[in-house]
Amino acid sequence: MTVETLAQQQDHQQILALLASELNIRIQQAASTVELLDNGATVPFIARYRKEATGGLDDNVLRDLEVRLIYLRDMQSRRHAILESIRQQEKLTPELEQAILAADTKQRLEDLYAPYKPKRRTRAQIAREAGLEPLADAILAQANADPLALAEGYLNADAKIDTGKAALDGARDILAERFAEQADLLEAMRDHLWKSAHLYSKVAEGKEQDGDKFRDWFDFNEPLRQLPSHRVLALLRGRQQGALDLRLGLNPEQDQLLPHPCVLKVAELTDIGADFSADASPRDHWLAEVCRWTWRVKLLTAFESELIGRLREEAEQESTRVFAANLRDLLLAAPAGNKAVLGLDPGIRTGVKAAVIDATGKVLDTATVYPFEPRRDREGSIRTLAGLATRHQVELVAIGNGTASRETEKLVADLQSAFPQLPLTRVVVSEAGASVYSASEMAAQEFPDMDVSLRGAVSIARRLQDPLAELVKIDPKSIGVGQYQHDVNQRELARSLDAVVEDCVNAVGVDVNTASAPLLARVSGLNNTLAKNIVSWRDENGAFHSRKQLRDVPRFGEKAFEQAAGFLRIPGAANPLDASSVHPEAYPVAARILERLQTEASEVMGKSGALKGLSPSDFTDERFGLPTVRDIFNEIEKPGRDPRPEFTTAKFQEGIDSLKDLTPGMILEGVVTNVANFGAFVDIGVHQDGLVHISALSETFVKDPRDVVRVGQTVKVKVQEVDVARKRIGLTMRLNDDSAPVRGSSSANNAPQRRSGNNRPNRQADPAPTGAMAAAFSKLRR
Repeated sequence: MTVETLAQQQDHQQILALLASELNIRIQQAASTVELLDNGATVPFIARYRKEATGGLDDNVLRDLEVRLIYLRDMQSRRHAILESIRQQEKLTPELEQAILAADTKQRLEDLYAPYKPKRRTRAQIAREAGLEPLADAILAQANADPLALAEGYLNADAKIDTGKAALDGARDILAERFAEQADLLEAMRDHLWKSAHLYSKVAEGKEQDGDKFRDWFDFNEPLRQLPSHRVLALLRGRQQGALDLRLGLNPEQDQLLPHPCVLKVAELTDIGADFSADASPRDHWLAEVCRWTWRVKLLTAFESELIGRLREEAEQESTRVFAANLRDLLLAAPAGNKAVLGLDPGIRTGVKAAVIDATGKVLDTATVYPFEPRRDREGSIRTLAGLATRHQVELVAIGNGTASRETEKLVADLQSAFPQLPLTRVVVSEAGASVYSASEMAAQEFPDMDVSLRGAVSIARRLQDPLAELVKIDPKSIGVGQYQHDVNQRELARSLDAVVEDCVNAVGVDVNTASAPLLARVSGLNNTLAKNIVSWRDENGAFHSRKQLRDVPRFGEKAFEQAAGFLRIPGAANPLDASSVHPEAYPVAARILERLQTEASEVMGKSGALKGLSPSDFTDERFGLPTVRDIFNEIEKPGRDPRPEFTTAKFQEGIDSLKDLTPGMILEGVVTNVANFGAFVDIGVHQDGLVHISALSETFVKDPRDVVRVGQTVKVKVQEVDVARKRIGLTMRLNDDSAPVRGSSSANNAPQRRSGNNRPNRQADPAPTGAMAAAFSKLRR
């Protein structure tokens, strides 16, 4: 075994030990999972079909392990690069090497590397070149020395060190840089500041008017550890737009002390015995100045940048987590099912776009009606919609929630009154991202001969029929359930959201005979090319009749089949197991179960109690353990079980169509459209979402709003406040709360905006989730 191979094995074992410790799992679980990931297995596949290997780790733990594995491997790579760099400088001591090998974070590695990292020529380097390092060491070593007297012996006319003061300044620079590169000092100061420091914000000079939407932050400070993620992102947005200046400090009282507490902390950590009293000796006075210089010049700016960066990173992670959780709820929203749907994309002057899809999502008919200004052809519009509903036996009407949504809903209500024989149920559907999809290349390929405006109506209809199948066609960032999504790391956001989409698609499973290429591409083991090949094969050869036929698809190899087959369903297949989540590799286990029952799969699939009297442990073998056999038992009794909830709809109150119709005290039904750390936004049918602050979500304390509400959930709310001028609605789910009077606010609106009449989505206006409105909005400020 070579030295290099041995080192790689040691790195691998170290990573496994860290993963096991951090995730609270066994090393063997970590090792098996890492091996599966390295061999190309996806998280959904591992979570569902490799439970024996991982010890039953769920997809959340597996996702955390996958992300952490990347971090730890990057850290190991950086560790070796640092060791090699210091070794080439011939400065690697056994103690330093051990410290680098023991470093458990990238930050600790960089702290240890700081003194050896190639850097631009600094004041301290210039002082060393002038021969002043022995002066600095002499002052440190001689307790009774007079620094100025010692400095006279280190004058250097060639280096322009002509006075004792100039020599002492150079020595000060050398010690300050030395102290600022001590890994232990940096770690201790960083920990102290993270626990004790405040972030200060003030208005940038001359930006009082331009930055008015950030007015609540014009004179603000709060401890770093108490800053919620949305507030951090608001402050950073204010700085990015030039409205705010941010700085790091201690609390207002400590920040005014002299000497500054952080200067004292530097003196304590360097243990140089600096004396800050007025009658201190010249040496102690000079050392105190070195500590001040170390803090003010070398550490403060660096830590300010680093800790604000840490705040940003943690806030972005939290924002990404919130977005991912909301997206999961939206994708796993209840599907209306295989019913004919009439989709309506509301519009006023441009008309209401209508599209009818059948039970499989196929477009049957389209039309545009003009019931509003300027044509006002209400009767003609009702007749046209009635004709579409009658011809195609429509059961559901999906109405986009953008401009003219309530007016269009009223139009459908009139349609139902005029044609009571039509069994129609109207549902308001979020149309976020519909216009983005309509103009996309994917939509153009799917509907090459259809007008762009009508594609939106098709998307609205389909997302009611099956939200997951339709929303996977849209960039998740266009769906509008994020919190400061435009301000966070876009690569990390995309990675997280893609993982959510992948998990949701595979949790539900995909009908290989009806799924679109974008949906198939999200299946474990498949990519865009394989997804298109499946659709092409289907178009040329007709429907798949068994999972075995998937092997006939071009480029569908054994590895792809292993990863994907269990998630691809074939309803009506000759083998009923092909419509279930039982993986083909486990069909022999199912066969033994059926043999014990002396029956065919078609006789027991879907029948509760069919396996009564059988024990899963009787059917385990060397390859398939108890977890897999139990899953097979469950799937035989409930094949193709959909994890999504039953379909329900919210009913908006008649006559409540705009903010002007709202009055405090009203109790209404609404749909949760977005959940943030500070509360939830609820659509109550007035073109503007209302805010339920976190404190108004429940009678009991709520730490995370998602513990109480989810995107797409139907809830009852009480109107507390209405600010028509600012388009703000304060809501509460504590229905016994008293309503509060309307008061003005100077901060910007944080609620998601509706689509404008040009059918393009407005960007979410969320610069600062604050306000002074009593109850919900005023609580945001506090």
